[in-house]
Amino acid sequence: MQKVLNIEEAEEYTEYMDDRVVRYIRDGRTETFESYQKYTLFVFPFYDIRQPGMASKQIMVYMDHEDLLLLCEGQRGFERVRSLFEKGVTNECALWGFFQNLLKNDMDNLEDLECEVAEAEMAAMVRFQNDYIRKIIAYRKELLRLKRYYEQLDTIMDSLILNENKLLSQDGIQHFTILANRTTRYLQNVLNLRDYVTQMREAYQSQIDIEQNNLMRLFTVITTVFQPLTLMVGWYGMNFSGMPEMDWTYAYPVFIGVSALVCVSLLAFFKKKRWV
Repeated sequence: MQKVLNIEEAEEYTEYMDDRVVRYIRDGRTETFESYQKYTLFVFPFYDIRQPGMASKQIMVYMDHEDLLLLCEGQRGFERVRSLFEKGVTNECALWGFFQNLLKNDMDNLEDLECEVAEAEMAAMVRFQNDYIRKIIAYRKELLRLKRYYEQLDTIMDSLILNENKLLSQDGIQHFTILANRTTRYLQNVLNLRDYVTQMREAYQSQIDIEQNNLMRLFTVITTVFQPLTLMVGWYGMNFSGMPEMDWTYAYPVFIGVSALVCVSLLAFFKKKRWV
């Protein structure tokens, strides 16, 4: 028997499953992959990568020599799994076909995500974006979920290939080996993309630091240019009497000219040193 069930319907098919599996289902606990002499039981989170942010649902797979049951959590997960599942001549063919359909368009979706990340980086280089950090955090969160998803699938594929209970034929092992290699490639793409997003964040933070340094350098130049003038104003602002230049007719214009000369000289010096 090959069937897709909602987890609430599992009680109706307990006669086809081992008693230990029934207890696991009732208690809501199971390991990622368990292989026994007469059956294999594993669970993984079903995560539709075409809809980022959607909550993942648990899918439990029970397979023995006669039966293949897929137990789904939630109505949405049940409908999605049922659309991917096609009954085969053997249980291994049906299970392989399910995973084949599950991973069918993942590479295209990962490439779309990569293009989206690259476009976000290009837009941030053209103009400053206040929500750029928020986008990077959202990408990192999504990539973390994909990493966990493909890691679990990769573990399941490797465990199936071991075929400890001899439920798979030699052809079945070869078919699942192909799926395992594909899952590994997807996982590696996710890891590479996560590193790329991390580099984007570091580059963006470096750009912000450079802009802040440029701003501080500008303030420093302005302060340095006007500091001598402050000294001169303070000097002549004191109530000293008997200073010769106080009675000179051209004292005020000369003071203005000297102040302007000081500013121009300092700016020329800073420009020569490439500080401005």
